[in-house]
Amino acid sequence: MQTKKCCFIGHRIIELTEKQKNKIKETIENLILNENVKIFIFGSRSEFNTLCHSTVTKLKEKYPDIKRIGYTCKSESVILESERVKFEKLYSHFKILKTHLLGVEEEFEHKTKFTAGKAAYIERNEAMIDDCDYCLFYYDENYHPPKRKHSKSCPFYYQPKSGTEIAYKYAKQKEKIIINFFNC
Repeated sequence: MQTKKCCFIGHRIIELTEKQKNKIKETIENLILNENVKIFIFGSRSEFNTLCHSTVTKLKEKYPDIKRIGYTCKSESVILESERVKFEKLYSHFKILKTHLLGVEEEFEHKTKFTAGKAAYIERNEAMIDDCDYCLFYYDENYHPPKRKHSKSCPFYYQPKSGTEIAYKYAKQKEKIIINFFNC
């Protein structure tokens, strides 16, 4: 049976019940046992990603042949010192050999990593989706990011698009197997 891959994409801030957390763990373990998913692909900067990374890391103790791959984009390459410290603290409890700052066995750098603009994460998410068989999401279709100013000198605000929404629509377009934990 061919080895399969799974990626995780979700809103930066989420509210999960214990039931949802258990469902996520059960789903990931089911993918390992019954669908031959051995490679798990992570982006960053979302509570959903952090939860799923933690879950896969715990399952790695039981299934040591699974692999975590971190897909990075420009924003992860040039993080502020304060964020680096935060990430090191966050991942310091993963006491697994060959684990570096991202808490993964391998890092994948998208071809536009250093040339993409502010929305580099969109291209990174699309690469994650392209490279996987299963997409696990935490996507609320009613969520909208906070409004932002067009620029410092412009007094007008606009409604930015949700990166998770863009990724969800892309995964649907690519006909990936999607599991959304928002309403489970």
